[in-house]
Amino acid sequence: MRMMLVGAGAVGECILKVLKKRDPKGSWLEYVLITDCSKERAEEVLSRLEDWTGEEQQAGTAYETACVDAHRTAALAELIREHHISFVMDAASPFVSNYIFDATYEAGASYGNLGTWSVPKDHPDFGVGFEGCYLEPMTKYNFDRHEAWREKGLTACICLGIDPGVVNVFAKYAAEYLFDELLEVHVKDGGNLKEPKDHKDAVQFGFNVWTVLDEVMNPNAEWSEEEGFRMEDAFAGEEEFRMPEPFGVNRLVKVEHEEVVTMPRYLRKYGLKRASFKIALSDNLLNALKVINALGLRSTHPVEVDGVRVIPRDVVAACAPQPKDIGAEMTGGMCVGVHCIGKKDGKRRECFIYQPFDNEASMKTWNMQAVVAQTGFGAALGIELLAKGVWKDAGVFSPEYFPSGPFMDLMREAGLPYQIEER
Repeated sequence: MRMMLVGAGAVGECILKVLKKRDPKGSWLEYVLITDCSKERAEEVLSRLEDWTGEEQQAGTAYETACVDAHRTAALAELIREHHISFVMDAASPFVSNYIFDATYEAGASYGNLGTWSVPKDHPDFGVGFEGCYLEPMTKYNFDRHEAWREKGLTACICLGIDPGVVNVFAKYAAEYLFDELLEVHVKDGGNLKEPKDHKDAVQFGFNVWTVLDEVMNPNAEWSEEEGFRMEDAFAGEEEFRMPEPFGVNRLVKVEHEEVVTMPRYLRKYGLKRASFKIALSDNLLNALKVINALGLRSTHPVEVDGVRVIPRDVVAACAPQPKDIGAEMTGGMCVGVHCIGKKDGKRRECFIYQPFDNEASMKTWNMQAVVAQTGFGAALGIELLAKGVWKDAGVFSPEYFPSGPFMDLMREAGLPYQIEER
């Protein structure tokens, strides 16, 4: 595989670290072009990769860097062709994902991303169906182009990460191996990450700021076979969910997330009747997001300030602490999984399949906070299966489409162990 990474942020850096550790000799990852809107950032990531002490220092994958504006589809396609790229990993901000997706198709390469772009209405009408809340719902742009990708013989695997990504595989594994009928899948994203006491007022996004502002504040969806997609306002569906020890009880809310769309697409044939996504958010972040929203600072519409036009959300994203710069002082870890309910041998079965990720261990091993490293790790394993041809088909898919066994085996082998708790 000759890969181009678009977006050399914290998750992109982690993806490269995991790939290099998995393939130190470059036997299946021949070449990587690291690109970003900042050439300096791309070179910084390459420098860190070369100096990273967790890797064997020997000849293997070849690396280069380039600066690219991901809004420019033609320039992206030209770069893909120039470097004979066979696979593009999109780890850039979500608002450029459609440009990267189209450029990859135009240049004849395969594609992966961490998530998709959606366009909500300024004044949503909540209820049943996406049409009241979205001009373009999550995943639609990609799945609408499935036939075009299939006819061209190209593979696009969207939603590679931890959630979406690993949890999609967990759901497919439950359907294939744990249940005769998988009736409900509810993604739960939580843990027990804590800031030091002297940081009691800190606001940590933990992930791409644009992504957080979108998925938390956009109208959220829950799917059922009876209704379809039910849309609600931000912070709906609050519940307390008992995570496995040592994570304890987490307070969760619904947010916009692709699993609610992709799981019904691929798992209804296994009996799926309900799907949802909920996440734990710190009180500081919840309060900050409410204030940002109330002040209109998550808007993508330019405003004029002293004769200069600025996009409010860009200002928030630039001023907020960046995921790559936080994490060393946090304690605890992440717990992300799927709460599965169904039938086995004629009886009700309920289990939680989850992946725990300790922040201290993450900082020691990857020099990255747990949220970022857990996401990058999941993406890297998906890339490995695509590179080796284990996951292979023409068209646009999410991870539930592919067989779950190889990914689950790779998790154990690579040091990303999962657990299954009966409920």
